[in-house]
Amino acid sequence: MDASIEAKVSAWQDNVTESDLVIELDDLCREGNEEKLFDAFYRDLAFGTAGLRGTLGVGTNRMNVHVVAQATQGVADYLNAHYDNPTLALARDSRNKGEDFQRVAAGVLAANGIHVYVYPRIEPVPTLSFAVRHLHTSAGIVLTASHNPAPYNGYKVYNDNGGQITDEAAAEISANIAKVDPFAVRVMDFDEGLEKGLIEWTPEEVLDAFIESIKKVSVPGFKASDDYSVVYTPLNGTGMELVTRILAEIGVEKVSVVPEQAEPDGNFPTCTYPNPEFREALDLALKLAEEVKPNLVVATDPDADRMGTAIPHDGDYVLLSGNEMGVLLMDWLATMARDRGEDVARKVAVSTIVSSSMPDALARDWGFEMRRVLTGFKYIGDQIDQLKDEGEEDRFLMGFEESYGYLVGTHARDKDAIVATMLCVEMASYYAEKGMDLYEAMDVLYQKYGYYLNGTVNASFPGAAGADKMAAIMTGLRENPPAEIAGYKVTGMTDYAVGPEMPRVSGLQKEAAQVLPPANVIEFRLEDDNKVIFRPSGTEPKVKAYLFSKGATREESEAVRAKLEAASKEILS
Repeated sequence: MDASIEAKVSAWQDNVTESDLVIELDDLCREGNEEKLFDAFYRDLAFGTAGLRGTLGVGTNRMNVHVVAQATQGVADYLNAHYDNPTLALARDSRNKGEDFQRVAAGVLAANGIHVYVYPRIEPVPTLSFAVRHLHTSAGIVLTASHNPAPYNGYKVYNDNGGQITDEAAAEISANIAKVDPFAVRVMDFDEGLEKGLIEWTPEEVLDAFIESIKKVSVPGFKASDDYSVVYTPLNGTGMELVTRILAEIGVEKVSVVPEQAEPDGNFPTCTYPNPEFREALDLALKLAEEVKPNLVVATDPDADRMGTAIPHDGDYVLLSGNEMGVLLMDWLATMARDRGEDVARKVAVSTIVSSSMPDALARDWGFEMRRVLTGFKYIGDQIDQLKDEGEEDRFLMGFEESYGYLVGTHARDKDAIVATMLCVEMASYYAEKGMDLYEAMDVLYQKYGYYLNGTVNASFPGAAGADKMAAIMTGLRENPPAEIAGYKVTGMTDYAVGPEMPRVSGLQKEAAQVLPPANVIEFRLEDDNKVIFRPSGTEPKVKAYLFSKGATREESEAVRAKLEAASKEILS
């Protein structure tokens, strides 16, 4: 084994005292476990704009109290360099070791003179974004691994406006972390920090204010019928408290919670992959739905920033995609704004370059402005900030990304499944009064604007050779772009690496054009409103192709999508 890795292992053997880590390290050091030991120590867990994310365990390439302490020291050094008397809001979801990580992070911050507000129990990610804004802290940290499987945990850092940190801040924090010895971190005992007033429990009024902020975007005068019912699952995560609370406060009384998934449990015993995008995650909710026959099935992921739905339709339950829910909400919110007498043409909606093209058609029809940003909800939040700076925060209609993240209102700068669930229930009730379910409402939009369908192709390239292959594919697409894909002529190409102008359609467009940050993404626009976008993952060794097809019928669009899928697989082979 490399001498540098041996030195790391030796340092951990000399300094680790936590019983679970000691036992695991002893096991890894036994003969026959060399490969596992190497994987645990061959690198430091990378810190990027999404912070840290990795499997739990001992080692520099794992999530544990020492890696969390080291990262937090890097954050503390950053805050003390940029703020006088910095403060920070801290939260965690239901992940295993989350409470241990929270106490360690708070102790490190306190030892560095940073006042920390700590949520006393698990809470959704959007409540952390809200707390940063409401308490006017310098930053925020949330311990979460989103919808990853049970062995994972993670660490996200937020800026002073409640959005995830910029690339520049992440680079500076990462450089700080690299200078920190994980066993020489300044840390204060959590209880001592409480006694000294450096650590403070986040007041309950913050959650009250969060709920009140969400209620502000509730449809005025909304009232569900007395028999309207919902099946809900928090997937053993953080959504239970606030989803059930907001539904009760808007008058939805018949909410059946999946009992096996109601309590927080970082092992996710009934759902190996707690991602509401996938039908398997909703199995127990659908089983309960067969008994209680609800009007809607809703699931939130463990940190309650993403929402998935299942719609009772023709004796079955149909799942809507993230793109479909985003389009439905956008059209319905525009309808509600018009019915309130608002000028819809003033409104601004925001989505990402890899989300459905269908909102562009809605924007042209309704007259509101549709803006496209890079992948990452912080870019959507940045558009809200720009509107706020202009004194026109009320123009923000909504933001969404295809991966089941939505934000309505300006209370947060991250996706929020609490507000999304409330509005989805209100929207479903609205259409129910018209004799339609959400699947049928979506089909009406497809018939009006065309069947805009989406798909993805993932190609994995592990190891150093894989990294070279990924780079070669992207270079080849840039230097020798195809003239056609799947028989469809390429009518336009955008290389986002050069920082192109932000795409936007319709609306007032009174603001100057914006330039997107450079990104390793290439878009090929094809005839007949079809499109393919190629994007390497920033966290995994894979290249993803995003497919965009359009047809006059679902069958026609599905056939086009199938051709694009086959062609993209060939390009990535």
